[in-house]
Amino acid sequence: MKKFIFALVGAAALFTSVPASTYASDISIESQVKEVLGAPYQWGGTTAAGFDCTGFILYIMEKFNAGDLPRTSQSQAKVGTPVAKDDLRVGDLVFFNTFGSGISHAGIYIGDNQFAHSSSSKGVRISSLSESYYRDRYVTARRVASETSYRKMISE
Repeated sequence: MKKFIFALVGAAALFTSVPASTYASDISIESQVKEVLGAPYQWGGTTAAGFDCTGFILYIMEKFNAGDLPRTSQSQAKVGTPVAKDDLRVGDLVFFNTFGSGISHAGIYIGDNQFAHSSSSKGVRISSLSESYYRDRYVTARRVASETSYRKMISE
């Protein structure tokens, strides 16, 4: 009986130490965003209980091991490689001047001219870069994800 219990405990330890991605197919950025779509806005928030814009970015990008990012939108806008608006790809960070005094909002480009972000009025949502509000306030974009992280983001 002792051997059975030790074997059971050993098997449990083995299976709980293997990353979930070993058992499931890679999860796309689209599915990760959908999991928290509608989460409320919370200043300083970094969890699905509530996000601010950069807390949302940190939460999503961590899922893809996309590197260490600073906490503020102004700081995030200085890392990575600048990307022209016409060259955006899934996972690029997009930045906006919403208060008239420099970069104050950020999101993650998800393709088809859309980006996911945590809006102070509506929480986590998907918006279009073509919406007049965001089109008029767009400042820059940065590519922060490695090629490996990018491949994970676009997997189905």
